[in-house]
Amino acid sequence: MSATPDRPLVPAWLAVPDDANALADAVWPESAERDAHGELAVGGVAASVLRERFGTPLYVLDEDGVRTRAREVKAAFDAATARHGIRARVYYASKAFLSTEVVRWVTAEGLAVDVATGGELAVALAAGADPARLGLHGNNKSVAELERAVEIGIGSIVVDSMIEIERLAAVAERLGRTGEDAQSVLIRVNTGVHAETHDFLATAHEDQKFGFSLSAAVGAAERIRELPSLALVGLHCHIGSQIFGTSGFAESASRLVDLYADLLAGGDLPVLNLGGGFGIAYTSVDTPTPIHDLAEGIVDAVARECEVRGVPLPNLAFEPGRAIVGRAGVTLYEVGTVKPVTVSEDLERVYVSVDGGMSDNARPALYGAQYSARIASRASDAAPVLARVVGRHCESGDIVVDAEYLPGDITPGDLLAVPATGAYCFSLANNYNYVPRPPVVAVSGGSARVIVRGETVEDLLARDLGIPAPGSASTSASASVSTHGEESA
Repeated sequence: MSATPDRPLVPAWLAVPDDANALADAVWPESAERDAHGELAVGGVAASVLRERFGTPLYVLDEDGVRTRAREVKAAFDAATARHGIRARVYYASKAFLSTEVVRWVTAEGLAVDVATGGELAVALAAGADPARLGLHGNNKSVAELERAVEIGIGSIVVDSMIEIERLAAVAERLGRTGEDAQSVLIRVNTGVHAETHDFLATAHEDQKFGFSLSAAVGAAERIRELPSLALVGLHCHIGSQIFGTSGFAESASRLVDLYADLLAGGDLPVLNLGGGFGIAYTSVDTPTPIHDLAEGIVDAVARECEVRGVPLPNLAFEPGRAIVGRAGVTLYEVGTVKPVTVSEDLERVYVSVDGGMSDNARPALYGAQYSARIASRASDAAPVLARVVGRHCESGDIVVDAEYLPGDITPGDLLAVPATGAYCFSLANNYNYVPRPPVVAVSGGSARVIVRGETVEDLLARDLGIPAPGSASTSASASVSTHGEESA
């Protein structure tokens, strides 16, 4: 939402808070609270303790929050499908946040896992995930990735192009996967419905890299059914991310069920995978749809479409990621500088610079994503001021929180916490300006432990082969270069 004429620097949704220390419901982990001294604690561990033990920037992940949400999502879809006499499978969309510990948490709570690269597959396997409960996505899977997936007995592969169908069929045949042992595949279908947050667009086609159009999917299904090394088990679609409400899913389901009904003439299709994209709250005004309402609304929509067409209702699959891990994450920063900036004669904004930025949260720069922030190391009675939290990188677009009201006495050394960073922040982390990526710490029941080690400058330098190994002769000493660029002895 844009600013208003009377508040040109402030997004229309952002109100001056009655208490700039308050933690908005649904934005912070359920375990987040201020202790008797006003300090923020997550999972029973105080922010100052986390800084002292692990430094900043720091990704903090509430283990109990992830596990609880995984259970809630699974229960919601299990209940919604059971009402119609079918089963649900919930995959954790690992691209949101992937580590071996998180895979162990979600699989222990009954979720399957979807991966999109050989690296993600390797992490899931290293965590002990059952290959039969893994799904492989991706629009350009390599032969090596397909071979690895087939070798380990992956549960399903979502095919994305005719080239990939032939490539996978050849791999599966070479590995002896034919007949009853054929590799299970789903077809990624582009239903022409694109949903983002509150709105969705239904179009004749979608100009994007993923999937087959509705018409092209028919030919893909025919070809798969001709190949003895592949078994077509279903259709897959994904309509977008950070979606509130069920209208986009209902429209997509209508189109997908049309295709499903047509393809039934050629054989069974036991699964429809409707993807994920369920939204979470990033700010105090965000109102994500409760997961039980989402589950019932989506499943009921598919059931209606099948009933209208007189076709059996298949089992359904879903792929939430952000909805499971997003709220459980908080990023801690230390404030470095505070600088009031006069934007015009009577308008001022306070720039709060922290020791991280677009290297640990690229989403504001990539998508204009909105976040919230609070001082974590103390409470304050100072009047709130309009602030912009920015990072340390050499980019004017290095913004962590575009607009927030923070206590006017915010000062260097304060700890600042940004909530709802569990999804896509660690996943998109980078080394811009040679900044090491932060560690990830899991908190639960008053204890904290590192689950992903942070990088050091030494880690970054270790990849640079222009640096001589300790004790070796330097390149400049081993050979000299003449002023004409010719090597001389």
